[in-house]
Amino acid sequence: MKTKTKYRRTSTNSLSKAEGLAAKVSAVAQKVIRTDFPQFKAGDTVRVHVRIKEGEKERIQPYEGVVIAKRNSSAGKSFVVRKISHGVGVERIFTESSPKVAKLELVQEGKVRRAKIYYIRGLEGKAAKIDRESDSQSTSKKS
Repeated sequence: MKTKTKYRRTSTNSLSKAEGLAAKVSAVAQKVIRTDFPQFKAGDTVRVHVRIKEGEKERIQPYEGVVIAKRNSSAGKSFVVRKISHGVGVERIFTESSPKVAKLELVQEGKVRRAKIYYIRGLEGKAAKIDRESDSQSTSKKS
């Protein structure tokens, strides 16, 4: 006597539909991905030019800070920028494919050993300072 299986097996037709849907999603994602951004990583200081709409007017406001995290998932790429404003830490999440991000400039490269530098939230003063990439290279050349 055969035992009944609890779940039905999917047919090959449903598999081909899923592949078709995945292909459509990846095609849309390729259109949305921006290539005008410079390469940057956690620890780098960046200046993000953000489009702000006030009433009917639109202006661009720069937001400069340290990248503390970066998420890479095709069209959903995002990064978190932290800055200190009037003694208060402010973090903002930007999506790379967002039309609100007009431009991104790499101000300074930082040297950190982690991909996510959330620990910087708890640091103050000189402890929160990140080593610059060019300083560490120049000191190693001298010795």
